[in-house]
Amino acid sequence: MTRRDFPKIHFYDQDFVDIYDKTWAWIQDCWNPGSEQGGGQIGNQGGSQNGNQSGIEGKFFSYPGSPAVQQIDAIFSSFFLVYSNRIYQAHPTLDLFYSRQEADGAIRSAYDVVTGLPILEADNPEGLGIPLFAWAEYNLYHKTANKKRVKDILPILHRYTGWIDSVFRKPNGLYQSPLSASGMGNAPREDAAYPMDFNAMMAINVLYMAALADILNDKEASFHYKKHYFSLKTRINSLMWDPAGGFYCDIDKDEKRLPVKTIGGYWALLAEIPNDDKADKIITKLSDPLFFGSPHPFPSLAVNESSFNENGQGFRGSVFPHLTFMVIKGLERYHRWDLARECAIRHLYFVLDSMSHDGNHHKGNLWEAYLPLKEGPACWPEQNGFPRAQYLTYDALSTICLTIENIVGLFISLPRKTVDWIIPSLEIMGVENLSLKKNMITILSNKSGRGWEIHMESEKLYYFTINILGKKKKTLPIPSGKCSMLIDKL
Repeated sequence: MTRRDFPKIHFYDQDFVDIYDKTWAWIQDCWNPGSEQGGGQIGNQGGSQNGNQSGIEGKFFSYPGSPAVQQIDAIFSSFFLVYSNRIYQAHPTLDLFYSRQEADGAIRSAYDVVTGLPILEADNPEGLGIPLFAWAEYNLYHKTANKKRVKDILPILHRYTGWIDSVFRKPNGLYQSPLSASGMGNAPREDAAYPMDFNAMMAINVLYMAALADILNDKEASFHYKKHYFSLKTRINSLMWDPAGGFYCDIDKDEKRLPVKTIGGYWALLAEIPNDDKADKIITKLSDPLFFGSPHPFPSLAVNESSFNENGQGFRGSVFPHLTFMVIKGLERYHRWDLARECAIRHLYFVLDSMSHDGNHHKGNLWEAYLPLKEGPACWPEQNGFPRAQYLTYDALSTICLTIENIVGLFISLPRKTVDWIIPSLEIMGVENLSLKKNMITILSNKSGRGWEIHMESEKLYYFTINILGKKKKTLPIPSGKCSMLIDKL
């Protein structure tokens, strides 16, 4: 098998394959060479309260030409870079943030490339970013099986979580954070003191901190974070769930629920906060055209909100690929595979149709945000430079990650030596030359004269679970070499 090349995907719609291939080619433009002063390694404690730092050294993932390296880029880019067959490493940009951790545990949301200093804004003076490092690291572990890395980063993330708790956690058990820390800019939620999305993100953080501790068999840390998680989950369900509206809402400083429904409420699915009954209520709204079931799934604001804008207007209706990714990953937690795949395919068709209006998908750009009711990039005339073209931090989540995991349907865990293939419908599709550490694998479905057949090639033994149409499920050991199986015989 060919090494040092990106994995290939096979799918019946060649446009999906083309945009997947193009995205890998475009990613090379996102490697910022940084400055040539200083830098740091994991746990270097490079930061200080006095901001006495050197510039950022070495390559890292960021928007081309950006003067800053952003926490949101480091976290979300790791989810698709893990599929690059190690041509692009997922961890250096994350390590850049860890190396700048300050004595009290603080890690800021952005750093200046030239000076290495944190970039702090008036509306977010602590530089708080989305607290999802643990989620990213758990995903990295299952794609790389690097247990030593988990051991190295867990103390850093422990101090980071402690810093957030000490500064932002209030006596009611919830987090009072700046609205900009959730990354939803101009969403109509000015009175929110306790944002639903940030509190759900913190639940995700401690949930995966417990999972990382379990990997190291650290029972004390695992118990600590599980207790933290269940406490936070209970507070979110008691204070932020609106039984009348069937949705999770922000609350104000007096703990009064605010009725505005934003896409931020769906972080609750990823955090596994709702029970089945509550999950059904909010998932139903994803298909309801009055709420989030717009032609292009999913708008950042419910369609029936008075502030909804069909042109997008930032977070007043635009479809942001990273938030669509979040919703789809949340649907997975509740085993809604069919809806997750259907929405991923619909989303990708709108992404393709928005590249150009003459029907030629081979020219044009991917965009930071899209219109909710028709194809095309979102509009926000008051905001210069919106939406950014080729903003791959968001777009590659769709064109690479969702394509492999939800459209083709492959889920990989190297530590478990497992590949799960969830196929909602029998189609010609699969992946070729995907690196599982030191093992290259190919899995393809095809229709032959004998019926539907799956062809596999591997260099080492692994365990393959196939789940077809929710009716057939089987786990088989796949030996090294080539083999095939007839689906009718399963």
